[in-house]
Amino acid sequence: MPNMMKSEQRQTLMWLSVGLVFLILLWLLTPVLTPFVAAGIIGYVLNPGVDWMERQRVPRALGVLLALTALGLTIAALVLVVLPVLSDQLPLLRERIPVLLAKIDASISPWLQQMRLGGRINIASMQKAIADKLTTGDALSPDMLTWLRIGGSALLGWAATLFLIPIVLFYLLLDWHRLYARLGDLVPRRWSDQVVQMANETDRLLAQYLRGQLLVMFLLAAYYSAGLAIAGFDIALPIGMLTGLLVFIPYIGFGLGMILAIFAALLQFDGWYGLLAVAIVYGVGQFIESFYLTPRLVGERIGLHPLTVIFALLAFGQLFGFVGILLALPASAILSVVFGHMRRHYLKSSFYNQS
Repeated sequence: MPNMMKSEQRQTLMWLSVGLVFLILLWLLTPVLTPFVAAGIIGYVLNPGVDWMERQRVPRALGVLLALTALGLTIAALVLVVLPVLSDQLPLLRERIPVLLAKIDASISPWLQQMRLGGRINIASMQKAIADKLTTGDALSPDMLTWLRIGGSALLGWAATLFLIPIVLFYLLLDWHRLYARLGDLVPRRWSDQVVQMANETDRLLAQYLRGQLLVMFLLAAYYSAGLAIAGFDIALPIGMLTGLLVFIPYIGFGLGMILAIFAALLQFDGWYGLLAVAIVYGVGQFIESFYLTPRLVGERIGLHPLTVIFALLAFGQLFGFVGILLALPASAILSVVFGHMRRHYLKSSFYNQS
């Protein structure tokens, strides 16, 4: 009996070590996991539709192709809506930037004079200096070459990621249930029932979150686009759609959209009207999202404390970069299920109840 216990302990220690090594490898391979993580998230959303088509006697491979085609057409429609607006408005923005710089000069120069830090900012001289720098050989300085090399590498990396996502997504959706079953077979039999229960609970939670969040994103994109258009913004559509679609990144998406709207207001409007319009549109939008859309469509069950959300964004972003930011809330939801089971087990344990 003692030998059997020692053998079981050695096997447990060995498999725990294997699992730890696997997690370390995943962490080291974070830079190449982006297409797989993105495909997994998209596949989780699309899989119910593929399953429905399969139940209607559509071959699964054809159903996967139809789902990918629908996704591609949706993305193409969004791009075709936004790009013409940007192409029409960017020349106007280039004309208004000098006006904005003049406004900044007029606002800052008196303050600089009061602080005895200098006179007016010569915007024309700054623009001429930049143009002269770019027309000389110094433009290709080592710093500029380094920046171009890093930017080019990042661009190639994103291009490769965008190319790989549909390929990974196709094979993932094609073998979705087979992969799920293989993962289930790896769970030790003594933990099987508990793991299945946690997996089902997590599936319900993530389904409620992801599918509800998609609907919230599209509704907010329509609201911000309409609100900014009513306020008279020339580029209401792209800013509104970007703000709505970035809502899946808590605080960051909303903040980025509001900064873009403030910048557009400074470029387009004189006085305080533009800033006041941005404050009203985005304030009402945040109220609608926080107190109506998210509770009704995503559900209170996914609700995490704001401090937990901020910590999750910082922690997962630090560990896994941009992929971590995308996974912060879904991963936190999964961890909340795991910690909930651990807490119930702890409260029932003799360690807790023993006086």
